[in-house]
Amino acid sequence: MENNSIYEFSIEKLLNGDSLYVIPPYQRNYAWGEEQITQLIQDIIDYLPKGKSSKVNYYIGTLIVYEREQNNSIVYETIDGQQRLTTLSILTSVIQNKKNYRIEWFDKLNLAFDSRKNSTETLQAVFDDHFPTNKEFNTGIKDAYELADSILSKKLTEHQISIDIFADFLFKNVKILRVPVPHDTNLNHYFEIMNSRGEQLEKHEVLKAKLLGVFNSISDEVEKLKCTNLFHLIWEACSNMEKYVQYGFIIDQRHIIFGHNDWNRFEHKDFDDLKQKLDGQLNFALESDEQLTIDEIIAGKTFKSLYRETDESPDRFTSVINFQNFLLHVLRIQTKEDVPLDDKKLLSVFLDKKLNLLYSDEDKISFAKTFSFSLLKSKFLFDKYVIKREFIGGIDKWSLKRLKWYDKNKVSYVNSFGLENNEQELDDNKNVLMLLAMFHVSIPTMVYKHWLNASLYYLFYQAEINPINYIQYLEDTVKSFVFNRFLAKDFKDYYPMIFEPETLKTPSWDLEIDEEKLTYGNITNNLLFNYVDYLLWKKLAPNDAKIKSYDFSARSSVEHYYPQTPMEGFPKMENSEALNSFGNLCLISHSKNSRLSNFSPLNKKEFYLKNMDSVKQYLMMDNSILEWNEGAIEQHNTKMIDLLKSQLLDTK
Repeated sequence: MENNSIYEFSIEKLLNGDSLYVIPPYQRNYAWGEEQITQLIQDIIDYLPKGKSSKVNYYIGTLIVYEREQNNSIVYETIDGQQRLTTLSILTSVIQNKKNYRIEWFDKLNLAFDSRKNSTETLQAVFDDHFPTNKEFNTGIKDAYELADSILSKKLTEHQISIDIFADFLFKNVKILRVPVPHDTNLNHYFEIMNSRGEQLEKHEVLKAKLLGVFNSISDEVEKLKCTNLFHLIWEACSNMEKYVQYGFIIDQRHIIFGHNDWNRFEHKDFDDLKQKLDGQLNFALESDEQLTIDEIIAGKTFKSLYRETDESPDRFTSVINFQNFLLHVLRIQTKEDVPLDDKKLLSVFLDKKLNLLYSDEDKISFAKTFSFSLLKSKFLFDKYVIKREFIGGIDKWSLKRLKWYDKNKVSYVNSFGLENNEQELDDNKNVLMLLAMFHVSIPTMVYKHWLNASLYYLFYQAEINPINYIQYLEDTVKSFVFNRFLAKDFKDYYPMIFEPETLKTPSWDLEIDEEKLTYGNITNNLLFNYVDYLLWKKLAPNDAKIKSYDFSARSSVEHYYPQTPMEGFPKMENSEALNSFGNLCLISHSKNSRLSNFSPLNKKEFYLKNMDSVKQYLMMDNSILEWNEGAIEQHNTKMIDLLKSQLLDTK
């Protein structure tokens, strides 16, 4: 029975029923959500052939399996890769059930869950596209089915790709490797090892080693050591995206880098300027006989002189981006080139397209120094002027704060803009926070954080940053994204919107805006809904306490307030144009839409008013609207379109 060969499978071959896969009970439940499913679909789209290019295979990862005998046949116990395998089964069901794409070979499921009957039955319900109301289902799998349908529709529309092209590439050219473990493997022990093992060398660690290596060409040993130490110090301080960068340095270094008795300034010319100021801090290794071993370096140990004090509360802040993607943002800002923001391309972008094209050692050293300095400056600005999730006092919320120094090197976090007793400045801080949160919840996928690139680009090149100008810039950016990309008949790329805005004229609503892109099924990005919510929040918050307290949250489901398929006893709306118009749509959390989608507007109102999901929806539930019907929808639709039009006429 034992077969230790590694096989390469297309997704068609993986899911066609020739092999049966089971998820063992020691595996966690299915847990992929919107971000992971979006990333999977986006990755596949990214590898689709462009123009007349021939198709290339996209390797999606590995399945670690254990062959076992069950009912006189072989099944493959999936030790690693179950989230991806389950999602591929769900996505294939979406393509067959929701996209009118018949898959002849997908006539049965070949995936089941040991000791989890509910999960197996839910996956079967996904395959059948039938969820009886008298049964309980695994919400993770059921939600993933609906999310995959919604996300796939948006991505195909956004990239102007047909389902035929996507499905053909997915099933034939997306590949996965199946790797069996030896038959005498202790599976529980093996699983424990896999989940406690050290991670393989990350791409950013490889990149760090490559960039550090360029300093080896410096002949002066003292200078080489100082450059190497400073580069290492900066890289390590910036790599923890969950902590403010000041905590990556010892106290004496903080006074030098971020301002004496301040820690809130960054006023240096370049890498060499900073190196000169830190001169006495960077040559400790020369004075010590104790050198690090290779094993210590691999384990992450640093030079004694670079020891960093950890005096920040752990797990207080959560970043909106990881370090690998952040490196690409910094490179894009530094070079002002159209660098892809996909961390799968991190090494090829830095090495093949930048470092390896530099012929002289001096140019390579200059590049490494400049990037290191840009990284430190960008991380300082990111920490101070970009939102995070902050967990404090048992509450998780959006935060826009800076570090504040007090006597005896004590610190606290205060609003990035203004003083606590200045109401206008508090409002400015909240306004910036709302804009950034609006962007993030709309576009959570790492590879598409162009809003973050725009924000960092603006901050990086400003001599002075004040909230009024920052707010104006962010408002101009979202306006450009919405009208030049999501609603435009001829949409623009992100790069010119960020780096060459002067080349783009303000679009005309009548001539250059496609109002079809405001209807159900044609809305390509949730930023459209969240932008409307922001405009309404800014306009109405001063006179409505509930709207003023509104916060953006992750919501991914477009709801018909008047239901498409009403529950028995409530009339169906025959006017599909009104039903699917922007006036009848709002953005809510996926779980709420799953539970309440078929309820009448009155029933929904009783539930939703307890906890506002959307400012737009809040207005749709206004008590002055006696009945939510075609007339009410048309009136609300006109108001929302007029609100959007007014932004194009606003030339402030």
